[in-house]
Amino acid sequence: MSASAPNVILRGGPIQPADESCTRYVNDTESTLKLLVGNAYEHFQPTGQVVKHQGRSLRVFEWIRRTYVAE
Repeated sequence: MSASAPNVILRGGPIQPADESCTRYVNDTESTLKLLVGNAYEHFQPTGQVVKHQGRSLRVFEWIRRTYVAE
C-alpha cells in the first residue's frame, strides 16, 4: 500500500460520512489521531472496527473530543 492510499476512516465529530476528508493515511493506526481543523484540534481514537470503503479495508477511528489552539 502506498503512503498516499487511505488506511483509516474517521467517524463522528465535524467529519461528514460522505466527505472525502473522512479517509486518510496514518502511520500509526494504534494511537489517537489529532487533526488541526481551523483553530481547533479534532481527536480521533482507533476502534477495533474495519470497514470496506471503495474496495479498501479501512480501520475506523471515532471522534472523541475537540481542543482549541492556545494563543
